[in-house]
Amino acid sequence: MKLEVKNLYKSFSNTEVLHGVSFSVCSGKALGLLGRNGAGKTTTIRIIMNLFEANKGEVLLDGRKFVLKNHSISYLPEERGLYPKKKVLEQLIYLGQLRGLSSKTSKQNALHWLNRLGVDEYKDKKLETLSKGNQQKVQLAQTFLTNPDIVILDEPFSGLDPVNSQILKDIISELIAENKLLIFSSHQMGYVEEFCEEIAIINKGNIVLTGNLKKIQKEYGMNRLTISSSNKSLEELKVIIQNEINNIARVVEKKKEYLIIELIKDSSKKDFLKAVMDIDIDIDQFSTYKPSLEDIFVEKVGEN
Repeated sequence: MKLEVKNLYKSFSNTEVLHGVSFSVCSGKALGLLGRNGAGKTTTIRIIMNLFEANKGEVLLDGRKFVLKNHSISYLPEERGLYPKKKVLEQLIYLGQLRGLSSKTSKQNALHWLNRLGVDEYKDKKLETLSKGNQQKVQLAQTFLTNPDIVILDEPFSGLDPVNSQILKDIISELIAENKLLIFSSHQMGYVEEFCEEIAIINKGNIVLTGNLKKIQKEYGMNRLTISSSNKSLEELKVIIQNEINNIARVVEKKKEYLIIELIKDSSKKDFLKAVMDIDIDIDQFSTYKPSLEDIFVEKVGEN
């Protein structure tokens, strides 16, 4: 399957909040939908889920209009969406039946996911009596309840400790291996890097970057190097590069443990390395720069 979001526009009270949002994702892959708070991620997801109607644009599945009722899709919202005063198992069975499962299958699936997520002991407890992390795991159980083909997860790791995060990481890896189509939205960039082959970064209602994550990282790292010295502080090293070899490289950023430099046009790693060694700098670290997703995200949507 291939889900395509094409040229979405959306306005509220004459204020346009989406300005032609487009991206796509295929089965067996995860797309990281990223953006700052208020960027338009949730509005886009709600249009996919048919909770909002776009003013313009379309959502397609395999080239045809995506009709939600014809497909198995689950959505985990960032906000709590279950009934706090209802018992856990009772409401999961009810929600499963609402989504087309028989009572028997709904109960079997609910017990399976409660057990898998480590909260089966709370099945007869009211949801409001559970901790935030355990409530999140119940929400995850309802998300996976119907074995959906399309899964949209908005901040799924919220409230989870490292042990439970690993359980969810294993489940997400299994969903991808089972050829599910996954849209993953999170501010925790490490998780996005771990699972997502593709990314789409949205800023103020516009897609500012989309594509294969590894290719994007390679492009952003092109002609950039990292360097640190054992006999010069990073600030001293920065000044030397700026003043003495600025015809070969420029300093892009100072990190905690190294500088990121960018080679000037027609300069090579060899040219830079020779120039640094001629100045009697003892090199401690020297490597090709591979930007993290967080680095790319900040560069694309951070305030100047």
